[in-house]
Amino acid sequence: MKARRIFLIISAITILGIIGISLLWTPIYWLFIFVGPLILMGVYDSIQNRHTIRKNFPLIGRFRYALEAIRPEIMQYFVETNTEGRPLNRIFRSLIYQRSKKENDTTPFGTQMNVYRTGYEWMDHSMYAKNTKNITEIPRVTIGGPDCKQPYSASLLNISAMSFGSLSNRAIMALNKGAKIGGYAHNTGEGGLSPYHLEHKGDLIWQIGTGYFGCRNDDGNFDATSFQEGAHKPQVKMIEIKISQGAKPGHGGILPAAKNTEEIAKIRHIAPFTDVHSPPVHSAFSNAYEFMDFIKQLRDLSGGKPIGFKLCIGKKQEFIDLCRAMIATGIKPDFISVDGGEGGTGAAPVEFSNSIGMPLREGLVFVHDTLVGFDLKKDIKIMAAGKIITSFHMARAMALGADVCYSARAMMLSIGCIQALKCNTNHCPVGVATQNQSLIKGLNVDNKAQRNANYQEKTIHAFLEIVAASGLNHPKEIMRHHINKRVGGNKVLKYSELYPDLKSGCLLKKETVPEIYKHYQVSVSTLV
Repeated sequence: MKARRIFLIISAITILGIIGISLLWTPIYWLFIFVGPLILMGVYDSIQNRHTIRKNFPLIGRFRYALEAIRPEIMQYFVETNTEGRPLNRIFRSLIYQRSKKENDTTPFGTQMNVYRTGYEWMDHSMYAKNTKNITEIPRVTIGGPDCKQPYSASLLNISAMSFGSLSNRAIMALNKGAKIGGYAHNTGEGGLSPYHLEHKGDLIWQIGTGYFGCRNDDGNFDATSFQEGAHKPQVKMIEIKISQGAKPGHGGILPAAKNTEEIAKIRHIAPFTDVHSPPVHSAFSNAYEFMDFIKQLRDLSGGKPIGFKLCIGKKQEFIDLCRAMIATGIKPDFISVDGGEGGTGAAPVEFSNSIGMPLREGLVFVHDTLVGFDLKKDIKIMAAGKIITSFHMARAMALGADVCYSARAMMLSIGCIQALKCNTNHCPVGVATQNQSLIKGLNVDNKAQRNANYQEKTIHAFLEIVAASGLNHPKEIMRHHINKRVGGNKVLKYSELYPDLKSGCLLKKETVPEIYKHYQVSVSTLV
């Protein structure tokens, strides 16, 4: 039974009880002085659309906001005593909420991090900073190589992959409407194209996972006809083949039976009310050459739209083999999405989320440098994902080789997620990651869409301020030497020292292969 209905029933019983008892004992009317305001507050919570928690849980939901009001002082204590882990998540969560609500996102009393701890990072600023008032147009990045017939102009920050099924229909609509308002892309996740992705006409990146949801036949294999139908929708701007994700690389997606409704099953072309475990590998290809052929097939079927793939780096040789296959076949993806092992909003086995997959920084450096080494980077854009929340996270990713960024958890938080950690139980209290209709109804699409757009806009603005403060004219000018990292108590290195750049084409000739690549097979002629 819905919490709202329970509250209204209790309120009605309370009022009738007071009236009934007052017939025997008149002073009972005094209870209205104490109970009446509470009932009115609860009724107001039930009908307002601004706060999902209060709408779903009238009156008692207000306790969360009372605690939120004193959180900055509590948070400061945690930051002083423990500078890593969940306390920093509180800082970032506050920042997202402030930006999504267009509140003041500045903080007093200096940095809230221990700048002398190992691992602390910062970006160099310039005495000759640029003036952001001179920025008349927000930079965008064109994605599409030589074989792409419909290149896409992408925002610097986009919504990372989250499926309908994992998220509710209203959450999907809020994200897509936010993308439409702000002019950024919304990745569908591997759950297929749903009516909720299409309703508000925001730009979509259609993700094709190992389960081929939305473009599969009865045997669960790739179906070209249904893919072509979806790929030709004007709202679909790019197609992303999901090899692996940061939350559980090499495992495959998970959708619990409780969240697999008849509607979701119909969209995914699967049986309803069953646990859905996507295969860990694709059935459409089994080696690097076949993968390149699959990329070409999707490009042809889509009418020349940008085709890319997403992966969390595991065995480096396998990615090197992909690059060798690109050269051997002449087929190249238009973009590569690099997910870090620390990323992922979906539920995953704890061993996979904690101990499998290369972290974003190392994975991003390796992908970028390998593409440069094979002289492929000029035709391929890199999208970065993995706990990208702030504008500094964006700058750091771009210094390491990313062209544009993805964010998942920040986008979820902007539409009301409170990290209740109930995503895999179907009991998300704010209606974001659940298929429970009584909880979903509390999420107001229009309100949350605007908040999502606010967060993206203000984060982009903050990013451009960082770029300007560094004396740079454009995000593409961010280099590794602009970022510093404390690697010891009294030792600081620049990213250019931690991750030295490779010379373009150095992996194409045996005599120029860097030492760190010499124990890998990089020759194009020996690819099998």
